[in-house]
Amino acid sequence: MLVSFCYLVLRRLLQLAALRVRSNDFKELEIVVLRHELAILRRQRKRPVLTAVDRLFLAAASRCLARDRWPSFLITPATLLRWHRRLVAKRWTFTRQGRPPMRREVRDLVLRLARDNPRWGYQRIVGELKGLGIPISATTVRTWLRAAGLGPSGTRRGITWREFVRTHRHSLLAVDFFTVETLWLQRLYVLFFIELGSRRLHLAGCTSHPGAPWVIQRAREVTWAFADRSEHLRFLIRDRDRKFTAGFDEVFRSDGIEIVRTPFRAPQANAVAERFVRTVRSECLDWLLVLNEGHLERVLQVFVNHYNEHRPHRALSLAPPEPRRSSVASATGEVRVHRRDRLGGVIHEYVLAA
Repeated sequence: MLVSFCYLVLRRLLQLAALRVRSNDFKELEIVVLRHELAILRRQRKRPVLTAVDRLFLAAASRCLARDRWPSFLITPATLLRWHRRLVAKRWTFTRQGRPPMRREVRDLVLRLARDNPRWGYQRIVGELKGLGIPISATTVRTWLRAAGLGPSGTRRGITWREFVRTHRHSLLAVDFFTVETLWLQRLYVLFFIELGSRRLHLAGCTSHPGAPWVIQRAREVTWAFADRSEHLRFLIRDRDRKFTAGFDEVFRSDGIEIVRTPFRAPQANAVAERFVRTVRSECLDWLLVLNEGHLERVLQVFVNHYNEHRPHRALSLAPPEPRRSSVASATGEVRVHRRDRLGGVIHEYVLAA
């Protein structure tokens, strides 16, 4: 306000000075001198430095002269107009007020809710945030989701296979075959089941001829073993191997277990079972010569006990599926550890000595 007032006073003083009675000859001589000095300044290579007072004076003087006389100034007419607009703008001292911007944390939370819940619409997300004490409009939610490439609830992706397995892991059972070549080049087929939640392994059996009657009988034995479980199994994941016949599926459907078949050529869809096959080969079968079917059953039974009762699993925070009771080592006393060999030393288990 002070600058604008000073500018107005200066304009009025210049107008009064222009109205004073002066000699025309003196005015013409003064104008010639000023024009010559201006030409001298323009011949200088360096651009003159104008202070705030210079700008204020030249802007006020420009308002007293006609527009066609402005070329006599040291600066361009566009510069004069810009200075004048800045001086006028300073009269408006109030600050611009509007809706405060939303925090970035709120935007990240909206995107997180939309990705975690693809079936939620804009209003559902707004209601969830309202319950958290965060007021927001559905229009803002829609704008953020569109900018992130997330449309309405019907156009977002559905639940992925990884999310499905993680959600239902305690009610999921996986089944698969793997083969073993004996010393006499006989191929044996091993059928096993593994629980995805607890990683507990169930060996169904091994045979050289996995026909439909054999597979169905092993399926019945497995369902009988699961009859006393407190947690009911809901899904059985299997691949599209022809050894899994319609009678095999019917055994589990009659027990209330739904069959989930993996896509073609997608072993990662049954990744837990495939990972066990790699484990049993790299830690056991690759270091032994299997003689026959009976020998293979004994070897696998020892490994299954080791797998369920002693071997640590990364998915279980380095704990076995069925940990055995063991004494706890003292922090101050002497710790004595005993090594127990399995399968002739192929597998080592370490326990505290009694």
